Amino acid sequence: MDLPQLLLMGLVLLLGVAGVLVPGVPGTWLVWAGVLWWALHERSAAAWTLLVATTALLLVVQVVKWQLPPRRLRGVGVTRRMTAYAGAGAVLGFVLLPVVGAVPGFVGGIYLCERLRLGSDGEARTSVRAVMRAVGTSVLVELLACLLVVGAWVGTLLWT
Repeated sequence: MDLPQLLLMGLVLLLGVAGVLVPGVPGTWLVWAGVLWWALHERSAAAWTLLVATTALLLVVQVVKWQLPPRRLRGVGVTRRMTAYAGAGAVLGFVLLPVVGAVPGFVGGIYLCERLRLGSDGEARTSVRAVMRAVGTSVLVELLACLLVVGAWVGTLLWT
């Protein structure tokens, strides 16, 4: 497969991961579409296996998200800056401590944003709890699934 097309596929996957953090953007579907695009061009057993696993995982995530409380962004003061910090923290945590590092990185990103905004440790902790109750869990579940898919895609590329 040629490098420019592979880079475009990777860009679609990264846009999907970023889209998880933006309300209204179909991030998980962009990630799935990127893997589908790659599998259709790669046509190997590993590519089809990854596509099937991705499809199953993202469908399970949709069911889990439906079971969680609905997002209430405005009520707890979630800002674009906070989602950027949370997303950057999750990606950094995922890279530093593969898979499980995304969770503390996500929460740590929210905490850092609130600590810088509020200045107090106690107020920042209270704000993090409110954010995680309102929106954090559903976003975290979706983000972690997309990061797992992207990580598996990169691993499959390196393996094959």
